[in-house]
Amino acid sequence: MKRREFLTMAAAASASLSMPRVFAAPHASSGISTQLDASATGRAPGKLLILIELKGGNDGLNTVIPFADSTYYALREHIAIPRDRVLPLDERTALHPAMRALLPFWRDGQLAVVQGVGCAQDHVSHFRSTEIWDTASCADVYGRDGWLTRAVGQCAAMQRGVAAASFGSVEPGPFAGSADRVKAGGAWARVDDPDAAPHVEGIDADEGEGEGARVSGATRALKVSAPTLRDSIDAALRSIVDGTQAHTCGAIRLTLDGFDTHSNQPARHAALLEQLAEGCATLRAELTRRGRWRDTLIMTYSEFGRSARENIHRGTGHGGGAAHFVLGGQVRGGLYGRAPDLARLNSAGNLPVEIDFRQLYATALGPFLNLDANAVLQDDVPPLPLLRT
Repeated sequence: MKRREFLTMAAAASASLSMPRVFAAPHASSGISTQLDASATGRAPGKLLILIELKGGNDGLNTVIPFADSTYYALREHIAIPRDRVLPLDERTALHPAMRALLPFWRDGQLAVVQGVGCAQDHVSHFRSTEIWDTASCADVYGRDGWLTRAVGQCAAMQRGVAAASFGSVEPGPFAGSADRVKAGGAWARVDDPDAAPHVEGIDADEGEGEGARVSGATRALKVSAPTLRDSIDAALRSIVDGTQAHTCGAIRLTLDGFDTHSNQPARHAALLEQLAEGCATLRAELTRRGRWRDTLIMTYSEFGRSARENIHRGTGHGGGAAHFVLGGQVRGGLYGRAPDLARLNSAGNLPVEIDFRQLYATALGPFLNLDANAVLQDDVPPLPLLRT
């Protein structure tokens, strides 16, 4: 794509969108984080919310492993992670060995593992489950607007600048409905080449065009197709972190696809989890270098977990509650929620949901972004105690 074409698309993208209990906690360390000197810009650094979608339904039991539970090994004779390979977090819970890059987060007290997260009423449909997570609705409510569309709308009403972007997926996801709320033009610009999207704001123009073109408006949004999670991260850093003023808030969705592991799960799942862990490590390193890690919150999400019992194809079916990760410079690290009880599966053979997924969103919206979480979620949803005050 030519630079001039991208400028045209980015200009069209410009719009003001009306868009438990801790079981164990590691020792916190303050050595990793640095905060941007507000005096350098005259304004405080903007918050960065980064969602990482584990598309397809991630297997929580092989991600956060109850390695002390013999039932786990009985249910998963061929795909269980051997005890001598896991990465223990405490005496009963461990990470998949491919996630070694997350151990520094755990040691520094910047990784919260939230167990049993999901929708109160399980749906086996990828489409419907994803729709529920994207709109932050109850299972019997069919919403249109994505929850981040509503959050960005609240920011716009408060005159807070926001740069919003989705990388690695052609679907708007939590930004659904944003196209219906713009005053003119489209809410999203489609950019297939991440290298063609260096900035959201202040894009360099072609040679001979002087100071270049400025994208106007309080909120900018684009979506970029990127072949790998690392490509998505690189594009997000260029466009949202480096391409906007430091005081601008950022709402970023990254998609890592391939988690629908009905067969031959072990090798596929390990490769995906390694990408996830190393991607998070890259984000922390790059955002720390830029002085933005203290004001960043990373959160994983997926439409559902997987079945507790393996199938005959050495994979898993669609399941219920699963563990998710929350990482950041303000995170109070530890294990949250109820550990999986494999003797208490529901009638479908899945782990029950213990924590409403919307509580993760409420935590990001309220304590982190200082927004009215109940107004965005259109319900009274309490946050989780995942952040340091």
